[in-house]
Amino acid sequence: MRRYKHLADIQKLMWQPERIRNIGIVAHVDHGKTTLTDSLVAASGIISFELAGEQLFTDFLEVEQQRGITIQTAAVSLAHTHEGKEYMINLLDTPGHVDFSGDVTRALRAIDGVVVVVDAVEGVMVQTETVLRQALRERARPVLFINKVDRLIDELRLTPEGMQERFVKIITKFNQLIRRYAPPDVAERWQVSVEGGSVAFGSAKEKWAVSMIQMKKKNITFKDIIDAYKSGTQAELARKSPLYEVILDTVIRHLPNPKQAQADRIPVIWKGDPNSELGEDMTMCNPDGKICMVVTDIIVDEHAGVISTGRVFSGTLEKGKAVRLVGTNQEARVQQVGVYMGPDRVMVDRVPAGNIAAIIGMKEAYVGETLVELGVEGRGFEELRYVSEPVVTVAVEPKNFQDLPRLVTELKKISREDPNVRVKINEETGEYLVSGMGELHLEIVEYRLKEAGLEVKASEPIVVYRETVTSEAGPVEGKSPNKHNRFMISVEPIEPEVIKAIEEGKVYVKQERKERANVLRELGWDTDAARGIVTIVGPNVLTDVTKGVQYMREVEDYVIEAFTEVVNEGPLMREPTRGLKVLITDASLHEDSVHRGPAQIVPAVRRAIQAAMLMANPIVLEPILKLEVRVPQEFLGGSTKVVQGRRGRIISMESEEDIAVIRASLPVANSFGLAAEMRSETEGRAIWGTEFDRFEPMPRELQEQTIRETRKRKGLKPEPPKPEDFLD
Repeated sequence: MRRYKHLADIQKLMWQPERIRNIGIVAHVDHGKTTLTDSLVAASGIISFELAGEQLFTDFLEVEQQRGITIQTAAVSLAHTHEGKEYMINLLDTPGHVDFSGDVTRALRAIDGVVVVVDAVEGVMVQTETVLRQALRERARPVLFINKVDRLIDELRLTPEGMQERFVKIITKFNQLIRRYAPPDVAERWQVSVEGGSVAFGSAKEKWAVSMIQMKKKNITFKDIIDAYKSGTQAELARKSPLYEVILDTVIRHLPNPKQAQADRIPVIWKGDPNSELGEDMTMCNPDGKICMVVTDIIVDEHAGVISTGRVFSGTLEKGKAVRLVGTNQEARVQQVGVYMGPDRVMVDRVPAGNIAAIIGMKEAYVGETLVELGVEGRGFEELRYVSEPVVTVAVEPKNFQDLPRLVTELKKISREDPNVRVKINEETGEYLVSGMGELHLEIVEYRLKEAGLEVKASEPIVVYRETVTSEAGPVEGKSPNKHNRFMISVEPIEPEVIKAIEEGKVYVKQERKERANVLRELGWDTDAARGIVTIVGPNVLTDVTKGVQYMREVEDYVIEAFTEVVNEGPLMREPTRGLKVLITDASLHEDSVHRGPAQIVPAVRRAIQAAMLMANPIVLEPILKLEVRVPQEFLGGSTKVVQGRRGRIISMESEEDIAVIRASLPVANSFGLAAEMRSETEGRAIWGTEFDRFEPMPRELQEQTIRETRKRKGLKPEPPKPEDFLD
């Protein structure tokens, strides 16, 4: 265990919320987050300054060091002195690669502000926009650090005026994004500015930075910076204006402490009553109140067991305290509590509100779960909303058949730690299907299985499609196998604006019925359908518009089970459905409960939904990526050829000096192997980023072939079923 000179200070500071900042470092991949974090960690005496930037301290997984990217969010607590006062900074270094954006979403729930890192040469990239949008959605306030300024001097040889022009462009674009994505009440207040000191410039690699405040204080100009590079005295510059000092001062000045942040964030991210006892404790960040914590990360450690990391919003977490898990409604006990110092967890007796803590050994917790003190009535936090969904799948099997039980255990562990990894067994082929955000995400899953000592074979990546309907159909009659129960079921497509409302969390299952019905009525639903919602699974809705049917309440759970089965595996090719509205229009049920058990109700409802879907012009939706390519003008032709050769659509082309910027959309199915082809066409000079954008109907001419191939792969007859196959 390392010796942390600040441990005693940090334990004292944990009780002074005004002296705490919970922050994240976010950016596009390769813009320098982890190198920046190294310097901040070194300033706290945890690693030596010489190693900062080389050690990549928070990339402590071996695979992260091999690939030079961050895969898992790492937590570290630092102490920093600002204007004679000691502060504690809980810092999360998050991944930048689009495949790990789920990790960023989870980290943002625990923090109140972000340092957004932007490469001075590449500017604001696709993923910068994504992480900023996620931060603003979680109401985490941003400050801007423009990194790699050394490249402007060494590579582009810019004058001080040229550098300032470049900075103005980046800051303007950054502020436009804040205006576009921030909640209206903070969009203007959160704008960043050089004069105000919420923008810093520097080089994480060379360990120096400046902000307007620091330039005045230390008497440094941009000309001095360029001169330092000409005379090779960057080390001197780093001593005069160290990176950590500028960044941490900016954080303390401009990002809120937990008390300020929670007063602002709780009404937005927590759906409970703000005037209840728990609501008030959280808004005030009260350490003497009732415990409420949200779990944002889970690691299953072979020595310590399950480690749940999260933010304590009220009360004080301590050993032996009994808590209730709101989502699963289970009781559990806090066995041990810790705080993070890089890869080390340091055990402490208590962690008060406003801090990031680790609970050791709570087997029942999962990511996104809310813990409240036993005996306290309280709702959970709003569900975490991810910017992407798992859209790529591989089939894995162990090379050695005896390893099958271990493979199952290991996959369960991985999907528990990372909720964006989905695991399913293909009953027909016995393969384990692992779905993730992209190729790299799945490569990391494979890597982790190997780390656990499992030799596995993985298939080529497969795209996860969606099924939907384009017209109304029904009512279709579904009869139970014993013929004693009947359901009349209709289906229709859900309007895009309703799908959007579900995905943005404006319509959800646990919402107060009246409130939900009002939102849906405003979006054009009729009163009966809006009031009768039984459940919502993904962007699919089941609603009961029957009048006075007896025993409907008693069979509700079985009806939900049938609906969920179809939503997870549609009738066309057993892919998940999207935008499906199922209406139960009538039913007659047997008065004796023996005759209306699950074995009767589930098939009756499931088969009726499947038949109705096949009558409603079903189609296949494919996932589409947003792609942005920056390439020197002379390679523009090669880049557009690569995009168009992969069914990509070019949306716009602009030029910034000698660089061409292509914005395009590209089907995920055609994105595999993009990196290798783009590199060879542009001699490795293209920089690009992708992010999941949307699902859209697949071209008709490709649908049939895709359906047949997918069905065949799943061990089904190549021909899709007909409605009558599901009707008696």
